Amino acid sequence: MSNFEFAVPCLFGLEGLAGDELRRLSLENVRVENGRVLFSGDQAALAKASIGLRTGERILIQLADFQAKTFEELFQGVYRTALEQVIPKDGEFPVKGHCLNSQLMSVPDCQAIVKKAASKRLGEKYGVSWLPEDGAKYQLQFSIMNDRVQLYLDTSGPGLHKRGYRAVGNDAPLRETLASAMVQLAHYRGREFFWDSFCGSGTIPIEAALIAKNRAPGLKRRFAAEAFAWADASVWDAARTEARDREFKGDYRILGSDNDPKCVSLAMANARKAGVSDCITFKDGDATKMSLPTDTGILICNPPYGQRMGEQKDAQRLYAALGRHLKFADGWKKYIITSEPEFEHYFGRRADKKRKLYNGMIKCDYYMYLGGRKK
Repeated sequence: MSNFEFAVPCLFGLEGLAGDELRRLSLENVRVENGRVLFSGDQAALAKASIGLRTGERILIQLADFQAKTFEELFQGVYRTALEQVIPKDGEFPVKGHCLNSQLMSVPDCQAIVKKAASKRLGEKYGVSWLPEDGAKYQLQFSIMNDRVQLYLDTSGPGLHKRGYRAVGNDAPLRETLASAMVQLAHYRGREFFWDSFCGSGTIPIEAALIAKNRAPGLKRRFAAEAFAWADASVWDAARTEARDREFKGDYRILGSDNDPKCVSLAMANARKAGVSDCITFKDGDATKMSLPTDTGILICNPPYGQRMGEQKDAQRLYAALGRHLKFADGWKKYIITSEPEFEHYFGRRADKKRKLYNGMIKCDYYMYLGGRKK
């Protein structure tokens, strides 16, 4: 199998951004759907997307798509799938998945059926009664929604948000894919002064630096597909070389601050791991009292929400103090994510725009203040 159909699951609200990224990577047949983006291509396309995609959660090869209301239909659909084209005789092929609004709703039972059907298919194709499964891992994943079964092969291993720079986080880490999306939605490209005044473990400033440098987020990690029997190492090497050749050089003004010195130390360590410590300054500071570092710039932050790091009223008081402090910061574009539905009331100003995003399972709004003052 040389050409594939790929599916990229995304955090809700990020599908359009992921689709735009895939198009900028010159990938083919990009289609945006709820919760995911689809594209077509070969192993070179897989390598390029794996290394270069900032907002997708992982990359799956779609192996089958069929209807099933009974375990027999599920078994036969998997059994008809040409798994031998992607899984070798010694391949380990664990199964996981989910079911929603379907006749088949028992995930453990569906896992067992998919495993049994895949084992029968592969055993017959390789002429063996027992499969050793002592080789590379080929993670099978199924989705059963409204009685429609989709069977996938996971090519990523750890999710794409695992860039390799954040071994540990603070108490409320922001996923790297969401942080990157927040920076992209602010249209930051490295020209303005950039400030995250609640930097925590440094995820937002680090993602901003990667975007400013045009550095591919997956350069410092490996992917499950690289261990597949049919993987071509030269294709992956070429994708990494191409990604490095696209990097920019420049002087970038990026600041991360936090009122917890331990967070600041952690953020500095993570920036060093990411290779961007040369263009980020970190410092201790209270976001509601710090002097603005310049007259103009982009402020992006993820302040504490009540349900995440303390009582809701404490968070509301923080938003009010932040709003008072930034009341006359007209030269700054401000982007703030929070789950507080009355954020604008406490902040003291209506946003110019807002966008619904999800921080993990927490539904949030991304409030965008685009400079100048509303009358």
